[in-house]
Amino acid sequence: MKPHYLTPLFSPRNVAVVGASDTPGSVGQAVFANLLAGNFQGKLYPVNLNHKVVGGIPAQPSVKLIEGPVDMAVVTTALRSLPGIVKDCGKKGVKGILLAKDFADSEEQERAALAEALSIAKHYGIRILGPNVLGLMRPVAGFNASNYNSRVRAGNLALVSQSSALCTAMLDWADSKGIGFSSVVSVGEALDVEFGEILDYLVADNFTQGILLHVHHVHDARRFMSALRAAARTKPVVVVKSGRYEDDVTGLTHSSNLVESGDVFDAALSRAGVLRVSTIAQLFTAAKVLAANYRVQGRRLAIVTNGIGPGVLAADSAYMYGVELAKLSDASMALLNDALPANWSHGNPVDIIGDASPVRFRTAVKVCLDDPNVDGVLVIFTPQAGTDHLTTAQLMVGLQRESSKPMFLSWLGDAKVSESRELFSKAKCAHFRAPEFAIEVFRNLSSYHHNQQMLLQTPAPLEGAQVVPDISHARAVIATAKQQGRAVLSERESKEVLAAFHIPVNPARLARDADEAARLAADIGYPVVLKIDSPDIIYKSDVGGVELNIANEPSLREAYAAILARAQAARPDARIEGISVQAMRKRRNARELMVGVTHDASFGPVITFGAGGIAVEVMQDRALSLPPVNQYLVERMIDKTRIGKILGPFKNMPAVDMEALKSVLLHVSELVCELPEVREMDINPVMADEQGVLALDARIIIQPLPARSKPYGHMAIMPYPMHMVHCSMLKDGTPVIIRPVRPEDAHMQQEFVRNLSEESRYNRYMSSIKQLSQSMLVRFTQLDYDREMALAMIHEAEGAEEQLAVARYVTDPDNESCEFALEVADHWQGKGIGAILMNALFDAAREQGLKVMVGEVLAGNKGMLKLMTRLGFSVQVHPEDRALTIVTKNLLPEPPAPPVQ
Repeated sequence: MKPHYLTPLFSPRNVAVVGASDTPGSVGQAVFANLLAGNFQGKLYPVNLNHKVVGGIPAQPSVKLIEGPVDMAVVTTALRSLPGIVKDCGKKGVKGILLAKDFADSEEQERAALAEALSIAKHYGIRILGPNVLGLMRPVAGFNASNYNSRVRAGNLALVSQSSALCTAMLDWADSKGIGFSSVVSVGEALDVEFGEILDYLVADNFTQGILLHVHHVHDARRFMSALRAAARTKPVVVVKSGRYEDDVTGLTHSSNLVESGDVFDAALSRAGVLRVSTIAQLFTAAKVLAANYRVQGRRLAIVTNGIGPGVLAADSAYMYGVELAKLSDASMALLNDALPANWSHGNPVDIIGDASPVRFRTAVKVCLDDPNVDGVLVIFTPQAGTDHLTTAQLMVGLQRESSKPMFLSWLGDAKVSESRELFSKAKCAHFRAPEFAIEVFRNLSSYHHNQQMLLQTPAPLEGAQVVPDISHARAVIATAKQQGRAVLSERESKEVLAAFHIPVNPARLARDADEAARLAADIGYPVVLKIDSPDIIYKSDVGGVELNIANEPSLREAYAAILARAQAARPDARIEGISVQAMRKRRNARELMVGVTHDASFGPVITFGAGGIAVEVMQDRALSLPPVNQYLVERMIDKTRIGKILGPFKNMPAVDMEALKSVLLHVSELVCELPEVREMDINPVMADEQGVLALDARIIIQPLPARSKPYGHMAIMPYPMHMVHCSMLKDGTPVIIRPVRPEDAHMQQEFVRNLSEESRYNRYMSSIKQLSQSMLVRFTQLDYDREMALAMIHEAEGAEEQLAVARYVTDPDNESCEFALEVADHWQGKGIGAILMNALFDAAREQGLKVMVGEVLAGNKGMLKLMTRLGFSVQVHPEDRALTIVTKNLLPEPPAPPVQ
């Protein structure tokens, strides 16, 4: 794959500093001095209109007068001069510009100059980082294009921050802790280069083993999420967010009123497989622990201590942080009863008594580590009479090497246990001066594990559907409202849309007068419910627009007139279509729930679930998730809510039909994926009991669609492309299925590679591997379908699936071209598989708007060369290595021929 297009910014060889100066206190002087002092191995060119020499180096008045190539320009001059500078850079062939100069929001002239400069940069293909940035550093390369005047150590962590002030604070804190960086990137306002693109670069950066992000806001959520998920699959990513309570989600429905932007950001990060923390200290601590490959498989902690006081305080901290204290198994309890003094605590925390010897410590900790109910062990040592801190520490170090579960060591005290702490540091064991710090790290590790499980979820928009939804009818209902200039669907229309997606609803039938209402009620059967039908009235109860449990016709006629009178008095401006008549549904064991959709400015649609009814906003009981969701994600949503605790058998009530409830949430996910016009939705109340689930009330808010967008372009997470699944047939009549690869295909993919011949494996991977490594397996099966695709050809025989072939492409960073690879099982060669699979891959690439496809085949593979030629590739022999053939194909359709004159 060709170098990332941000390489001129992050790894330049020739740098021009526009505004480089010898004037003390100026930005140009600070940046140029840092570049000179950083031992940068490339060439530096000062650019200054008034001085011929800066820092002892000859200066030029313009970038275009510099002899030799320039990869990057650092601009430290006033922004009013920026358009001319960018034009000069474009003519010189510069591909990256860093704006190391702040500007005031109130100065319209500077804003206009900046907009003009961005337009010029786009014309020349120049990428701009900033403005309002501290700068850019690559400590591992001695490159420091910033105005930061303190030391920055080289290391393996990348720091990307949206705030220059916060970035300097983090750098100062990190230096005091001996933490180093591979890259430090100050994003600033991110008017051009933003988080997603920077993350893309860092994912492939061999110097970076972990990524730290400070985020304030996100411009392109799809790009941000795609890059974040790609990074989290290979490297630990830790995020600190500022402005949690800014830009709250706003809307017309209860779902929107219940959600804050910080909650949506949390949900997005959990789906991305990264860890969110609250403070700078947590940011670096979590990064160090994750980079040291500490991992947990759950949130159940065992505490072993020789002092019940510290043990109880640690247990209190665990409760506060939401860490579960493990319940030791019966076998573990028996072993501890046999090995410990009779007065041990007989529970968790495991107090092994103050005079505990090193061997007693080891015994208790080993039992806890071996217990299947335990995910991690916190060991608290208090120096008391008869104890041996150093020998105990040595035994713990040895025990950690034997166990796959993490241990967290807290030796309380200072001078007495300093030698043990030095031992832990040398052995790279996780040790903490206070137990609560250890518990906080354990909580973060368990959250990281949970989020990594969330990362594996790639639901389809229609996953879990038993029947295909009537999408055309739902779109017709929405189209009618749009033609009438309405953004709000009535309850009756909203229920029509829900029913089209097989969500059980209590039907609403419109009555335009009392006589029609009486006829409908007689048809439905008493008792009935009357509700005002108006697209302008969102909350019917607020205007007295609802009457329940109407038992007969006289009561119905009286209620009809009263509802109309109250609604017209409260909202004389509202359009009233009539009054809807519905059956009065009463279920003794029902729980009232709420399912909704809201819209976040950055991340798009968000699904909400929680307690319903009239007190929904007072209860504040909700969980949320970015669509699409699947069974696993739906179960996690339900588990997060308080109402979820009483959906099982509760007092004298039987459990609700959980499969029916999960089905509703899955169908809501389908609806959100397939109907991008839906901006908000409330289904409240949803009545759930042992008989099933029924939506009693609903309201949908719609929005206009952009003129052109990618498939599912309204969503932050690209769903599994179910529409690409199709059946085909080989030349010999063998039926096959072609579908995108999923994470659960890992075992089948591994078997496919194992069964390839040694020659085929070498030709594909340029290595004599026998099977894929775990990291390669993850890379090939956990896909972001927005930027890559792998289509597997599957043959089913005797209930088992066999992968016959796989074709995949990966987009280049420019998002316009892609590289492809094709693998066919040796014993399935010659059956037309290559042509079928490659044509399917072309269609997928065109759908994503890609323009060019590039790949490689061996020159000796004549069959593959014939196939590629037949499929329309341009075949060229690589001039440097005639054994390698490069094949390219333009994916865009040929322009129509001009008409004959």
